[in-house]
Formats: sequence, structure tokens, C-alpha cells
Amino acid sequence: MSKILIIEDEVSIRRVLTKILTEENDTYQVEEAEDGSIGFEKITQNDYDLVLCDIKMPKMDGVELLQAVKKLKSEIPIVMISGHGDMETAIQTMRLGAFDYVSKPPDLNRLLNTVRNALDKKQLVVENKILKKIVSKNYEIIGESDAIKHIKSMIDKVAKTEARVLITGPNGTGKELVAHQLHEKSDRANFPLIEVNCAAIPSELIESELFGHVKGAFTSAIKDRAGKFEAADKGTLFLDEIGDMSLSAQAKVLRALQENVVTRVGADKDIKVDVRVIAATNKDLKIEIEKGRFREDLYHRLAVILIKVPGLNERRDDIPILIKYFTEKIALEQGIAPKSFSEDAIKLLQQYDWTGNIRELRNIVERLIILSGNEISETDIHLFASK
Repeated sequence: MSKILIIEDEVSIRRVLTKILTEENDTYQVEEAEDGSIGFEKITQNDYDLVLCDIKMPKMDGVELLQAVKKLKSEIPIVMISGHGDMETAIQTMRLGAFDYVSKPPDLNRLLNTVRNALDKKQLVVENKILKKIVSKNYEIIGESDAIKHIKSMIDKVAKTEARVLITGPNGTGKELVAHQLHEKSDRANFPLIEVNCAAIPSELIESELFGHVKGAFTSAIKDRAGKFEAADKGTLFLDEIGDMSLSAQAKVLRALQENVVTRVGADKDIKVDVRVIAATNKDLKIEIEKGRFREDLYHRLAVILIKVPGLNERRDDIPILIKYFTEKIALEQGIAPKSFSEDAIKLLQQYDWTGNIRELRNIVERLIILSGNEISETDIHLFASK
């Protein structure tokens, strides 16, 4: 059932619109409001899938209502109803966030097409929000240790700023979770987060991957291709394992950060980009600088804010919480009932030397869930998770 609100001060127009919509689709539930003030009150008190709103009305006109609703419930599509003299204003409302406009008297086909398209858009917005929540849950930072509380506090302070962040810590500690949280809590959250694993891309291809290339720039460049900086425009670029990037690529990244422009490989034209860069590394970049493998000027550009993610051995108090989280998550993935860990089993796992950190713990929990009985005991740990 789609809930539609018609805000229109002319009774005859309201009645016509209501009649058209209810006769077209019996799943449309249509309500009416005779002016902008009453309409806005209804919107604050109810959830609508679509609003049809006249431009010229007493008390609160359509433009004022549009701006107020976009601040309050931005996901509601609003279709403006314009008289013959309101066309310029109707076009202006599109720039302010209106989905579309229909003219008086309403053309039947145009009205119904516009309504269907607007409702489809609302459905997509809702689905995207659900997907974002699912994705966000996958990148939750789990733990209550002082170290994790400090990281969460840092994220809350830094996320809304444009400051670049360098995330350090051993492999398997969850540095990518910090990057995702910084993006999701930022003003760039509605734009892409593009990830690049600098260690996984051959040095001869990293520049093409980051900055793109033009056709003919090298043997396999059969067409123009945008790079990751362009793909992340208005959003966030996460450069994972940046300590493995070649010096040549480092120089170009430095220029991109300084000037907010990139140049595709084989081109001479600069492309403007608006990107927030977050970087991560498991290396000590100061040692890499001393050995001539990392540019000091790039380090200072990236390390405006430093966030160090501790190894699991430094946050053993979080192991019981992580075990519970992974147990529930893996059981859901496997389609089985969650299993429990005995206190002795958990204590034994807390004593292990976790060289592989959280990634290693997750693998062991999964192995134990698959191979053990309903309660995972200390004996199971010795059998299936012996270090």
C-alpha cells in the first residue's frame, strides 16, 4: 500500500487528483490537505511514500514546504503542482530537491507516470538504506577494551572533518573497519568508498589503477579508463597497505593531495577531484622513510590524524565478546543454531599468542563451530585449535 498526500488549496484539483490516483491503483491510499501548513503537519506526524504539492498556497507555499520537508524527511519524493504562471518556479524547485512537477490541469498519462517513477525511487531509497545497514553491520568494530573505546572516540571526533587519517597496526587487526566507520560517519557517506590494496597491485600497474589511463598509453590500454581517484570523487579513497606503493606512484599521490588533480597515464590533461584519502599500513613508515622507501612529504600529508589499531594480544579482554560475535555471525552464515563456548575454552583462547590477530581468531572460531559439538570445550580447543 503506497501512502500519498495531496497538498492543494483548490478543492476541485484535489478531488480530480484523488480520483485519478485511486481509480488507477487500488493500493494507493490518498490523503488530502488544503494548505501547506496543514500538509506539513501531516508529514511530521505520518509516513508518506509520495507528496503532491501545489506551489502557490496560503499560509505556507510549496517552495517553503519543499525546503522544510527535505530537512525533516529527505527520502520522501515531492512532486510539485504548477499553474501556468509557475513554470519558472517549478523548474527552480527541481534544483531544491523536488522529484518532478506536473502542470494544471493534470495530464493523465504524465501524472501517472510521474507518480509511478517517484514511488519506484522511494522504494529504491528504502532498499539502499537497508543494504547500507547490512553493510555497516559487517564493518562494526567489536570490543569494549580501553584501546577500542579510544579508537571509537577518535572516529567520532574525526569522521565529520576533512582531515586525512593514517591507520597503523599489524595485519588482521581490522584497519579496514576503521576506514569504513570513518567514511560512514562522514558527510561523504552518500558517495563511494573506494578501496585499493596497494600490496596486491603490481608496481607497474598501480599508477594506472589509481589515476586511470588513455587508450594507447601502454600495450594493454585498449580504451580510456578512469582511475580510483576519479571513482571516489566526492567520496573517500582508502589506500590500504600504502607502505608497499612504489616511489613513482607516491609522487603522483602527493601531487593529487596537494592540488586536488590527477592526470591519467598517457594524458596531459588534469582532472579535478574532490576526494578524502584514508591510508593504512602494517609497516613503520618512519623506518621506511629512513631507508628511502617512503616519501617523508607524503607521510606528513597522510598522517594528519594517526589511529593505531592494537593487536589482539593487546586487547585480550575483548576475546569473549569477539567469540560471541563470530559465533552468531558464522552460525547465521552456515544456517545452523549458534553454539556456545565453555568458560574454560574461552580462558584458554585468551591465553593464546594471536600472531594473526582477529582474522586468525575468526578462522579458529569457524573451525571449532564446524568440528565440535553443541558446547565447545577446552578439549575441543586442544583438538582443533591447538597453536
